[in-house]
Amino acid sequence: MSATKSTTLKAFGALLLLSVLWGYNWVVMKYALLDAGPFQFGAMRTFFGALCLMGVLLVLKKPLRPKEVPTLMLLGILQTCGFTGLIIWALVQGGAGKTAVLTYTMPFWVMVLAWPLLGEKIRGMQWLAVFSSLIGLVLIFDPLHLGGDLFSMSLAVMAGIFWALAVILAKKLHHRVPQLDLVSLTAWQMLFGSLPLVVVAFWVDAPPIDWSPRLFAAIGFNAILCNALAWLLWLYALQRLAAGVASMTSMLAPLIGVLAAWIQLGEQPSTSEIVGMLLIGLALIVISLHAMKAHEEIEPAMGQD
Repeated sequence: MSATKSTTLKAFGALLLLSVLWGYNWVVMKYALLDAGPFQFGAMRTFFGALCLMGVLLVLKKPLRPKEVPTLMLLGILQTCGFTGLIIWALVQGGAGKTAVLTYTMPFWVMVLAWPLLGEKIRGMQWLAVFSSLIGLVLIFDPLHLGGDLFSMSLAVMAGIFWALAVILAKKLHHRVPQLDLVSLTAWQMLFGSLPLVVVAFWVDAPPIDWSPRLFAAIGFNAILCNALAWLLWLYALQRLAAGVASMTSMLAPLIGVLAAWIQLGEQPSTSEIVGMLLIGLALIVISLHAMKAHEEIEPAMGQD
């Protein structure tokens, strides 16, 4: 086996492990909410996750001092405080699998919001992704039979939108400061974003936290595996694969989340929900293929300069 092929296989292996961690974490978070309130768990998940990433910076001997602090604070509000707070709040009443799928509509919202915010117009096959996503969302929400999970589904979609806004902000930051280290960026935005959650956790009334082994395991799983290790896996894969390929592979995460919730939590999706999830999956594949094509077109052009 050639060195290049071996490296590519290792990169896909890293993405597969990442998808398993992020996918199964929807079940882990659902269980954690049996022992702690959503904002309490959200605060612990993000604050300790940020500390783990700070430890990664020390191990990798990267500078701890943050750069672009105002932008990182805004990024933290969107990606950590807003996104994490919304998904955990959504999990209180909503199913883990459905929440995972609705949250992973993020690439769709990036495509839609990039038009007014970045001037990147929707073209060609991207319109198929738009209509496929919209029909999928309608089937999952099922407006003719709205139940008690309407609020949780709305929170999950809002989480995807917050995530998309964070992606667009990070994209603008990368264009302005391309040398900014991704691990440092992630660690500091997570720390800044965790602080409002910590304040809310103390401010909002909630039942006493049950410091059970299950809760400690959930915090460890989130802080160490789903934050520190997962971001290292993502960076490893991103350095060795095209961004579009990496993004498409990571879409296994919501699929794993749905299957894990079905098997372990008994959350069996209805026929309309399954069709809706498949349509959203089709949309995300189209978006990833478009990203890969754009990447392939840019690389030859850069080589001709």
